[in-house]
Amino acid sequence: MRGYTEDKDAYLKRLRRVEGQIRGLQRMVENDEYCIDVLTQIAAATKALQAVSLGLIDEHLRHCVAQAVAEGGETAEAKVKEASDAIARLVRS
Repeated sequence: MRGYTEDKDAYLKRLRRVEGQIRGLQRMVENDEYCIDVLTQIAAATKALQAVSLGLIDEHLRHCVAQAVAEGGETAEAKVKEASDAIARLVRS
């Protein structure tokens, strides 16, 4: 079971909302909306995806990484590195 399984419906709901925002952005571009308005909506969609990412990172740390650390060994080191690399990717984006 994945760490986010209990909150899966909430994550799917948030992602569907982001999907709607992206479709709205497509319509805005198709309708030649004002550039700043499009950029504002892009920022909102980006922030929404970041919120989902942070939630998943939190769940990963609390569930997957914590379990691996409790077990110890190479698996623990690998899970910590995996989480660290994921955080680094998020920070760069």
